[in-house]
Formats: sequence, C-alpha cells, structure tokens
Amino acid sequence: MSGASVLYDVPGPKAVVRNRILGAVTVLVVLAAIGFVVYRFIVTGQFSAARWNLFTYTLVWQGMAQALWATVSAFLAAAVGSLILGFVLAIGRVSEHAWVRIPVTVVIELLRAVPVLVMMMIFYYGINSIPGSTFRMTPYAAVVIGLVLYNGSVLAEALRAGIEALPKGQKEAGYAIGLRKSGVMAFILLPQALRAMLPIIVSQLVVTLKDTALGFIITYPELIYYAKYLSGQPGRPLLQAGLIVAVIYISMCLILSGVAKWLEVRTRRSPKLKGYTPDAGGGDPRIHDGSTVTEVIALQRGGGKFDGGAGLNGGI
Repeated sequence: MSGASVLYDVPGPKAVVRNRILGAVTVLVVLAAIGFVVYRFIVTGQFSAARWNLFTYTLVWQGMAQALWATVSAFLAAAVGSLILGFVLAIGRVSEHAWVRIPVTVVIELLRAVPVLVMMMIFYYGINSIPGSTFRMTPYAAVVIGLVLYNGSVLAEALRAGIEALPKGQKEAGYAIGLRKSGVMAFILLPQALRAMLPIIVSQLVVTLKDTALGFIITYPELIYYAKYLSGQPGRPLLQAGLIVAVIYISMCLILSGVAKWLEVRTRRSPKLKGYTPDAGGGDPRIHDGSTVTEVIALQRGGGKFDGGAGLNGGI
C-alpha cells in the first residue's frame, strides 16, 4: 500500500465518472457566469469606443504609470520592512527569556488585531490632527508604516510556527557542535523555517501588495486613487478604469508568485557547500541529498568554517 492511499482513497470507476461530470458542470457554470457578465457589458455599451476614448491619450497612461510606481514603491518598502520586522519579532517570540518573549507576544497580538486601514488612518489623520504639532505624516509614510506593522506581525507568527515545527534535535545538535544561540538561530533554525514557510510568506506579500490599494482612503495617489480620479472625467469610465487597474494588479501578483516559485525551486535542495558534494571533484561522501543543516555545518566546522574564533571542542 502506498503512503498516499492512507490519506486518499483512489476513486473507482463510478467516482471517476461522477467527478468528471461535476467538473464539467462547474466549468459550464463558470463560463455561463462570465458570458452573462460580458453580455451585460455589451448591452450597456461598456465596450463602445466612446467609453474607452479617454485611454487613447498619452497623458492618461503617464498618470497611470505614476500611480503604478506609487503602488510598487509603497509595496517594496512595506515588503522589506515587514520581512525585517517579522524576523525580529519571530526571534523575540521564541526567546527563552520571558522578559523578552511576553512583551513581544503582546505586541504581535495587538498589531495583528488592528486592521490595516485603521492603522493608516491613525497615522495620517490622527498624528496630523494633534494640536500644535509641527510634524506632518505624509500619505506614503502612513501607508508603508501601517503595512509594515500589520504584515510584519503576521510574518512573525508564520516564522515562529516554522521554527517551532522543526525537530528539537536540530537545535540540540547545533549546540553540540559548539554553536551559540545566535549561530543556531542564524545558521540552522531560520533558514529551514524560511524555506518551510516560504509559501505563506509569499501569500502574505501578495496581501501586502493588494493592501496598498487602501491608501486611496488617505489620498495616497496609487492605482485605485487614480482610477477613481479617471471615473470623474467625461464619459465617467469607472468600469473601464477598474478593469485596467484589475489587470495591472493581477499581473503584479502573478509576477510575484512566479518569483516565489523560482525561489522555492532554488531553495528546495539541501544546503551544501560547493565542492563538498560527492559529484564534485574531491567531494565529501558524507554529504548527500538527505543531509541535515547541522550535519553540513558540522562538516564545515571540521573544514575550518563557522568556528567563530573557537574550535569544536572549545565551543562545547
């Protein structure tokens, strides 16, 4: 019996026919819904040349490009900040010291409980309305800070789950070969947790990208804000602008997912040193496809790497 059959019963002939019928019916229902929407667009003249005439002007596309850059710039800053904050909070979340772990846990739970839009409005409208304050929060800063705080806390929980899901023997083996706590976290736990939780991290970054659209509430000139501006022009092409913005967002999410898939394929292999693999000349036969991170590091330490100024025996 294969391992897959324990969790999944192979369908019989009748089940195969039934699944195919259900699949065909589902496809037909989806196609019918899409066809009805397209039909209504045609009937109401949404595809007429007059509705799309606004998008034949160069200035409109220049404005669209500026709005796209505003969206991408906010996303890039928020993505980098979220990853950094997530790593910091995750390390504090799994700390063995209660005076570090408990406050970090409270901060994470508070940040996760507050909606992103509320954070943006607090930072923009709340701070700018303080009487006598000379500090002014820009819409860009409010969008980025709100996204960083919320998504960083979510990523922290994802990384914490990935770290705690690792076998305890990984940490103990790291200590056994002389690594300190920082070395165990940096060289053993975090790389494996990052690789294991990569799909969740990418999914959260996609959410971060889409949440930049909330910036139009605080007048940040991103894609949705520009689409709303175009809807007030002659002809009121609200639907047309929305379709164009939707295509742009879908394209960006697909690109991000593609990059994540590429990274997942690249990081799927066991961590090895170049030149230590058996298939390379002079490789170490003890390194194989099933080698764990601690096994690799132990052999690397034997080769003079990761010593940190102390030998294997001196670190224990």
